[in-house]
Amino acid sequence: MSIKNLATNRKASFEYFLLEHFEAGLSLQGSEIKSIRAGQISLAEAYIEVNGREAWLVECHIAPYEQASRFNHDPKRKRRLLLHKREIRQLWSEVRQKGVTIVPTRVYLKEGRAKIEIALAKGKQLHDKRHTIAERDQEREMKREARMKD
Repeated sequence: MSIKNLATNRKASFEYFLLEHFEAGLSLQGSEIKSIRAGQISLAEAYIEVNGREAWLVECHIAPYEQASRFNHDPKRKRRLLLHKREIRQLWSEVRQKGVTIVPTRVYLKEGRAKIEIALAKGKQLHDKRHTIAERDQEREMKREARMKD
């Protein structure tokens, strides 16, 4: 099973506690999948909208595919996520709780198909973010010291 990462949302793990991950397919147009395969996708401002029946990827920027000419897609259009009904119901019930949202964490190709990993997330407070930064700095220092000993 070959998996090729195309885009990651590095800010998601810094801004949120990621509670539970889901894999979803993306309903795309032809020019969109070609652009995604070329790595022309950004999850920077993207988020997930869920109503009781469907889930949508909103504000995800997929650059227009240059060879598509006049048949190109709108770069910021809403894209439907392909999930099972029970997964959509579970996401819907979790999102209705205060402080819980759904964020896209990465887009990848799995056996030639574009997939998106989404996560239920709870927002971090400022002190939590400081703690994350301190842990990262401490880990970096430990690695630096280990390299110096070698």
